[in-house]
Amino acid sequence: MNTSRPKVRRSRALGIPLTPKDVRYFERRPYPPGEHGRRRRTASDYSTRLKEKQRLRARYDISETQLRRAFDRAERSGGKTGEALITQLESRLDATVLRAGFARTIYQARQTVSHQHVTVNGRRVDRPSYQVRPGDHVAINERSRPKPPFQVAASGAHAPAPAYLEVSLADLVCHVQRTPLRAEIPVICEEQLVVEYYSR
Repeated sequence: MNTSRPKVRRSRALGIPLTPKDVRYFERRPYPPGEHGRRRRTASDYSTRLKEKQRLRARYDISETQLRRAFDRAERSGGKTGEALITQLESRLDATVLRAGFARTIYQARQTVSHQHVTVNGRRVDRPSYQVRPGDHVAINERSRPKPPFQVAASGAHAPAPAYLEVSLADLVCHVQRTPLRAEIPVICEEQLVVEYYSR
């Protein structure tokens, strides 16, 4: 999957809007890009599983290597591999920043973490893949809070936080109360297809 192509084209190729901005373009042209985009094709089992895996990668903006490692850890977890995979991806620091409402998209959340605007339990963490755990406090660094993007976030402009996060938007602080349940994770994915892809 070419991650450098414009997000609108990636959205249309994968069949899902990747950012709020993509939604209106996707609704207008809900078929893949290119001159053959409107053609109906019969998808093979392999291509269906591959596409679902690519969609999951795009949702979290991660590399193939990162997704494969997450799958291997989920497989060793002892529970349902698909659910464990989604829960693990949702526990990434960039995903937590997004769900807390501190960023508008996963891309903005990743940049927020990489640019050292985020602290975990009072310490700066600049690794988007950092795994947060129940009891962790995730916050926007005090010196970064006056910046316009965080003032927008503090006003409640982004999506409301799920139940497993306790968020004070005014203070830009989030407390991870527990591990998220699959039903609480707003990612549409047939994770069993991803499991089947990696288990082939």
